Amino acid sequence: MSKLSIMKKQLLCIACLCFVAFAHAQAFKGKGDQKFQIGPSFQDGGTGITGSYDFGAGENISFGVTSTYVLGLADHIDADFGDRFDVKARFNANLCSVIGISEFDLYPGLSFSLKNFGAHVGARYFFSEGFGVFAEAGLPIAKYDTGHLSPAEELHNQFVFNFGASFNL
Repeated sequence: MSKLSIMKKQLLCIACLCFVAFAHAQAFKGKGDQKFQIGPSFQDGGTGITGSYDFGAGENISFGVTSTYVLGLADHIDADFGDRFDVKARFNANLCSVIGISEFDLYPGLSFSLKNFGAHVGARYFFSEGFGVFAEAGLPIAKYDTGHLSPAEELHNQFVFNFGASFNL
């Protein structure tokens, strides 16, 4: 056998294994589904860590909670614990079944936090039944403090981007 023929067979075997692994992965199963996500968080003036938990309440609806803590700050920002920490209750419209790709879930949603009322859009892709990756972007719709915000108060009142690992529970 030639090297090209052997490589083709190896590539076919790898593709079949990937197909089997991906065929069983499902990003959102509906009612009773539970997801945990963790990863870095990026916003102007700081980077931190974010974690979220979502619970499926229906075929395309989930509710959850997410929290972020800003670890690294820009030099001009003096922030205490209350400025660095935020927790949000959230609602997601999980569009996995609408899109028709079971291992990919697009989820727009709304959140109520300690700092604002906001919106987010995220996506999850699962490589196996238990593990996947996510990316999410969020922004405030209405800030609770309508006056001029200090740089520390701006931390959770601006565009934020998160990504990381997603797990089925």
